[in-house]
Amino acid sequence: MSAPQVDLRPAGTPGTRSSDGTWIRTWDNECVGLPVVISNGLGAPPSAWPLLADPDGGVHAVSWYHRGLHASRPPADLDRITVEDHAADLEAVMDHAGMDRALLVGWSLGVNVAFEFARRHPERVAGILAVGGRAGDPFHILFGPTGVLRDLREPLGRAGASALRWIGPPVAAAAGMLAPFLDTAQALVGLSGLRPPASLQATSAVAREFATHPWVWYSRLVLAAGDQEPMDTAFATFPVTVVAGLLDNLAAADDLQRTARDLPDARFVPLLGGHFLPLQYPGRLHRELLDLAERSDLAAPGG
Repeated sequence: MSAPQVDLRPAGTPGTRSSDGTWIRTWDNECVGLPVVISNGLGAPPSAWPLLADPDGGVHAVSWYHRGLHASRPPADLDRITVEDHAADLEAVMDHAGMDRALLVGWSLGVNVAFEFARRHPERVAGILAVGGRAGDPFHILFGPTGVLRDLREPLGRAGASALRWIGPPVAAAAGMLAPFLDTAQALVGLSGLRPPASLQATSAVAREFATHPWVWYSRLVLAAGDQEPMDTAFATFPVTVVAGLLDNLAAADDLQRTARDLPDARFVPLLGGHFLPLQYPGRLHRELLDLAERSDLAAPGG
């Protein structure tokens, strides 16, 4: 299938073209520090990682918005939305930022993308912080805490991804109504003389972004990403930190722990939380990223 190529980019929006010509919107914190590429969960904005935008965070972080979302254009071939295509976008973002090697921060299906890029280009990856996801076969790690039998996880996952086109809009409407309440909470905290928590600011921004999703397209993105086959991670000789939410229904902690055991240089970090760990534990995840940098050969900027 193909789409007409009509240029809908907002004027001045930063971006680059991927290997197949698809224009993707990019994000750059424009800070000095360790090179970091955020491979986000599908549809999640960079604002989910507020500390990576902090000038004092010690990192130069870049990211992108997924195909067909938030001003990134859909591909001319509408089937070019596989994990491999997103990995090509990651490569384009790195090249656009002038990064030869970097630490990758993956979240949810973004972990799959990060490992796919690393499988193709292990020499460009100094380490991976894998939050709430693993390399390959994403639907089989769903619904762990609820006790769903493993053989039922993939069909239920596909059914849920298909249903997003119908259940997404009301969820988005609720998210849109949540954002003003969170903004008000931030303002009240500010009036008290205190700085609003990074997690509160990030949650408001993410809720506002998700409220604008085209849900039929988003459903297609999730289904296509779910087609990724299991992956042999023997290539991953760089350090990896696997972070799991003990209450996460989208990435079972026991599966992620097994993933860490199969990697030659991995640290497993269980946290009491769900799938949105970047919003629940921004400070802890930032510390894990800096710890990963210390375990890598990028311990100093420019290393």
